[in-house]
Amino acid sequence: MATVPPRSAPLGVPRSRVRQLMAANVGNVVEWFDWYTYSFLAIYFSTQVFPKGAGNSMVPLLSTFAVFAVGFFMRPLGGLLVGSFADRFGRKAAMTFTIILMGAGSLLVAITPTYETAGVLAPIILTLARLTQGLSVGGEFAAATTFLVESAPPGRRGLFSSFQYVSTTIGQLLASGLAALLAALLSEAEMGSWGWRIPFVVGALASLVGLWIRNGAEETTTLAEDIKNGVAEKPKLFEFLVRYPTKAFMIVGITMAGTVAYYTWTTFLPTYAQLTVKFDKAEALQVGTVSLLFFMVLQPLLGMLSDRVGRRPMLIAFGLAFTVLPVPLMGMLTDSFASLLLVQCVGMVFLGCFTSISAAVNSELFPTRVRASGAGFPYSLTVALFGGTAPLVGTALVDGGNAGMFAWYMSALALGSTLVYLFALKETKDQPLS
Repeated sequence: MATVPPRSAPLGVPRSRVRQLMAANVGNVVEWFDWYTYSFLAIYFSTQVFPKGAGNSMVPLLSTFAVFAVGFFMRPLGGLLVGSFADRFGRKAAMTFTIILMGAGSLLVAITPTYETAGVLAPIILTLARLTQGLSVGGEFAAATTFLVESAPPGRRGLFSSFQYVSTTIGQLLASGLAALLAALLSEAEMGSWGWRIPFVVGALASLVGLWIRNGAEETTTLAEDIKNGVAEKPKLFEFLVRYPTKAFMIVGITMAGTVAYYTWTTFLPTYAQLTVKFDKAEALQVGTVSLLFFMVLQPLLGMLSDRVGRRPMLIAFGLAFTVLPVPLMGMLTDSFASLLLVQCVGMVFLGCFTSISAAVNSELFPTRVRASGAGFPYSLTVALFGGTAPLVGTALVDGGNAGMFAWYMSALALGSTLVYLFALKETKDQPLS
């Protein structure tokens, strides 16, 4: 009789939780370094890729942020397709796929020709690169967040969840830091000519490192093996929506305020300060780097706090704060270093109450069978609609002479999410993952 070779560890039981964290987070660092490099350097390469409009110097920047938003609209497709792939074939296989995609997109941005040399082909190539990256990032959230939460020991899902934004912030911090370093070492003309390409080349090479590390991860679910052995049926593409429509729509309400606040406070605020109070470009990158370091340190602390007090109190604190604070905080901005740093850090304290537990809250709503697609698609759709358009909305309002309206826009969305936290969301921290 044939015998089955013994496994060193059963499927679904990681050999080392630290190793699991490393596998998810190192790849995630690379993913988000590539993604955020675009935003930090948009102010430099916008005029290289897009033509200036007659009499309006903001046309290239608006066009660049429009492509930034277009990339976000691939994220729901990534969340759906890669999430479904992760549910059917495992989280590890999905995470391998997403990091290959991201590296390819970053390389494509690095070799994008200028409008002067290639004409309309330049913005087409840039848009294609962002579409590729958007598909990757949407799939990354679906696969990596479920992988992290499923790897957590009992009573530590909030802590493990927080590492999603620890690694995201490390990637963002590296992108911001490298951009700030290049801005300090190179002249503005050199940055606009060729310096902006360097971080994208670095990101493409780093993707290979992330791919190697992820190959050592342990799968966290037996569903793929059960499907292969005929024990379970494959989840259908929209099964999460058919079986759990209320939970899918709840993620939209949970996420809409958080994603606008996140992309404003961690990405767009330095650019907003440049546009509204003429903040120095190089100093804005430096402030962004310091505040991101502060934000990263907050994540595990707030994640551990949520494992004690629950998810709802944390989300309610975030929602109430961002209902009342954006208008006075953004009104405090001046052209001083201390002003922007204070505004960013105060907002990030409350923003961390959302980001540190977002992965846990979303994953805890769905069973294993549809967890990646169920959490990934509605989350990525909401990020596309609200987070990805935040820099575009903010820049357009500044261009139209209504800069102050952007803070009110953020407060209105926060009020909507707060109502969801108060009246629709149940506490999930003590519920076992089904």
